[in-house]
Amino acid sequence: MDCSGEEKAPSRPLSRGELLKRAGILGAAAAVPVAVAPESALAQEELTQLQKMKALSPGEAATISAFCERLIPSDATGPGAREANVIRYIDRALAGDLAMFRSSYTAAAVALDAYSQTKYGAGFAALSTAQQDAVLTDMDLNRATGFSPNAKAVFEMIRTHAVQGMFGDPAHGGNTNFVGWKLVRFPGPRLVISARDQRLDVVPRSNLKSTYANPLFRARASRRD
Repeated sequence: MDCSGEEKAPSRPLSRGELLKRAGILGAAAAVPVAVAPESALAQEELTQLQKMKALSPGEAATISAFCERLIPSDATGPGAREANVIRYIDRALAGDLAMFRSSYTAAAVALDAYSQTKYGAGFAALSTAQQDAVLTDMDLNRATGFSPNAKAVFEMIRTHAVQGMFGDPAHGGNTNFVGWKLVRFPGPRLVISARDQRLDVVPRSNLKSTYANPLFRARASRRD
């Protein structure tokens, strides 16, 4: 993320497809529908999870989670940030390798709620989806105020980490049940790619498992820890 404070030229609001294209994810792999968990089950799981955050407070997590859910929404294409548990990835990362962003997220949550309160009279998580989308658009176009270094930089910070949580290895807390990989037809990591799987007219055989399920990478991860 560019946190230098230098403003970039305003762009159009991001669509789901544009978000994935910017991340280099949508290419030849077209998205396909994937089953979504029942609403009630997700709601209860999310409530329990918000109370067990490692880095974010429950309030911060609710605000950032709502942001990510509008950034990568669940729709006819398939599940989004909610089902992938992107907020769990972000929280774990902020408690570990991305700890340098911890204070930035606290400031982002405060600014996001303050801007939403000024614009619509309620915190971000309490807004309608249309209002939330309007706030995201204002941030993406760098029109929103009260953000440090600016709204666009904060938007890009959260977007970058949301994409990581949506499509990264499930071992890091996101991409629950491989929903992100299934969405873009990623067949899973492998050490050897056969000649058959390299053909353009062939759909690679699925082998959905964490990289760390491979003894080679599991051993390296253990030595690092």
